[in-house]
Amino acid sequence: MKHPVFLKMMAVGGVLLMLIFGLALIGGIVRDRQVHREAATRSVAQSLAGSQTLIGPLLHRSCVETWDVTTGSDASQTRTEQRREFALTALPDDLNVTAGAAMEPRARGLHKVNTFALKAHLTARWADLASLQPQATVKNSRLQCDPPVLMVAVGDARGIRTARLRLDAQDRALKPGTLHRAYPRGVHATLPEATLQSGEPFTAEVALELAGTERFSVVPLAGTTAARFTSGWPHPSFDGRFLPTERTVGDQGFDAVWRLSALATTAPQDIAAGKPVCLGAAAEDSPAQKGCTDAFGVSFIDPVNPYTLSDRATKYGLLFVALTFVAVGLFEFMKNLRVHPVQYLLVGSALCIFFLLLVSLGEHLPFGLAYGIAATACVTLLAFYASHMLGSVRRGIPFGLGIAALYGTLYLLLQLEQTALVIGAVALFVVLAAVMVLTRRIDWYARLAPAAASTPAT
Repeated sequence: MKHPVFLKMMAVGGVLLMLIFGLALIGGIVRDRQVHREAATRSVAQSLAGSQTLIGPLLHRSCVETWDVTTGSDASQTRTEQRREFALTALPDDLNVTAGAAMEPRARGLHKVNTFALKAHLTARWADLASLQPQATVKNSRLQCDPPVLMVAVGDARGIRTARLRLDAQDRALKPGTLHRAYPRGVHATLPEATLQSGEPFTAEVALELAGTERFSVVPLAGTTAARFTSGWPHPSFDGRFLPTERTVGDQGFDAVWRLSALATTAPQDIAAGKPVCLGAAAEDSPAQKGCTDAFGVSFIDPVNPYTLSDRATKYGLLFVALTFVAVGLFEFMKNLRVHPVQYLLVGSALCIFFLLLVSLGEHLPFGLAYGIAATACVTLLAFYASHMLGSVRRGIPFGLGIAALYGTLYLLLQLEQTALVIGAVALFVVLAAVMVLTRRIDWYARLAPAAASTPAT
């Protein structure tokens, strides 16, 4: 054959395509495991309680206005009764929320789910309750209203463990449900009609113990809302429509404070209109949550989720294989060795197996330990095989060290989310510079020249 180098390059290219297919299959396995983890989270939420959102305390009452309508002349005159049903809502002028969360991890098979037990204390103050006094819209109509109801709504009522209400230094009994059409899940207490007649400021205190899964948030429905969240969880993700004004995050947990005015949000008007609550920072822009009510809160995320990190690592798989093939090709080219395409395939397969080992070990071990075991196994195997493939241990050991450097760089990229791009770009530049320096004296025309034609038989 006149062009063995190009035939060899075509064969190695075919091997590379096979490995790309294998990497795609491994990536599919990682994504499937992520789907299983999300299913485990939903299973725990269905059995315990889902994410929790606090709405309240607020006061509301249902009213009916009726009036008579006369039609026809004297002889055929008829009188019919018309009615209008409406609800009155009184939102607090000031709301103070203090909440502390203790983590209670649950598991479904191999998957850990972050659940929490929350102790919250809510203090709401109303300057007056004039907004609960009905106003007639038809002359000589009759107004009838139910007693006022104080309610606190939650995202998932199954998570309510205890709830206590204190009014005027006295404890009051709370009942399930809120008697509110838009936010039915929670607790409520019926207040006497005399409460509306005093004309004095009204204050309510609610102590709540609440269980939930992964996320807790509050709706800033008062004129002024102040909230403080604390927990021993060291990896909070503050989300919703507002970030904390003050926060401290460390290995021992976090302490975050919010101070919000009704001037910065339409939540009071949205709650009065019964709009749904936003589920996340960008939920308001999604079609399903268009025009939803503002909320703020915290998600208890796990930054060392093995599936997320494994998925990110797998995306570097093709780069790993390409750089390794370049290294083998340089050895073959500069040392006049002959490496068969099957040997390229075996080396690439060992690199691909690393990612499968990583995700499988990561389900049972801490991610760092799983990464170290998988990398050590693959580096040892490749160094041993390269010693025979390249013809000597002195060539196999540097090859293994190069693979170890690749795995070390990948681990660094996985840990440094904010600077991963710049570190990866610098590393690629260093590799390219090294290849250019090592091959600067090669006469590519001479090396790639077609083989001389063989002498014809006599």
